[in-house]
Amino acid sequence: MFRLSFEGDKVGGNSDSIIVSMRVPFSPSIYYDKGHHEDSDEKLHAFGFDQASENLIKKVKQALENGEGCRVYGVLDVQRVAGNFHISVHGLNIYVAQTIFGGATHVNVSHTIHDLSFGPKYPGIHNPLDGTVRMLHDTSGTFKYYIKIVPTEYRYISKEVLPTNQFSVTEYFSPMNEFDRTWPAVYFLYDLSPITVTIKEERRSFLHFITRLCAVLGGTFALTGMLDRWMYRLLEVLTNKPKARSVLR
Repeated sequence: MFRLSFEGDKVGGNSDSIIVSMRVPFSPSIYYDKGHHEDSDEKLHAFGFDQASENLIKKVKQALENGEGCRVYGVLDVQRVAGNFHISVHGLNIYVAQTIFGGATHVNVSHTIHDLSFGPKYPGIHNPLDGTVRMLHDTSGTFKYYIKIVPTEYRYISKEVLPTNQFSVTEYFSPMNEFDRTWPAVYFLYDLSPITVTIKEERRSFLHFITRLCAVLGGTFALTGMLDRWMYRLLEVLTNKPKARSVLR
């Protein structure tokens, strides 16, 4: 058995883990107030930030001023147990995040999910989150996607078996307010189904083709016969003249 990377290459590993591939761009922060967030070098230094934090703050602020967003893409190798992964600013020091955004309500987590899959794709698969667009205006909050993963085996005509996964999703959004102590984020919480789905490719036999052909021809002849009888009766009604009645006294 093998697994595929985001680029479609075969990678090693055991069957106890799942490859998660994603491509999720985030929109620029539409709530960014340049005048409110202008901080001088002396002011940043007065807050006690080290040089690395100061450089990070300047870099992020410059990107926000330019209207830049960010694009998150890559591959995760997760265990076959319930868990979650999320995209947020939780990795920042809280004071650094506060200095950059001016508060949790100013963090914009608008996003577009171009691709999210749990394992390699097979012909005809439809991942329900692909193409999802969530744009926020004058608000912020946390998105939570509750994902139910269904292990799937796709069997090709060549007898090759492709182990992968399908999933269904339920979405929930929690708006932020100024009293919340948490920061906005996008969560993907997943759980696995105890059942496995098997999909097989099958080639229809020539006998099946002949049977369907006969069914189509039979239906065509039946329909043309009905139309012929209806037209005959219609013409008969239109061409026959009423006969005069004679009265004997």
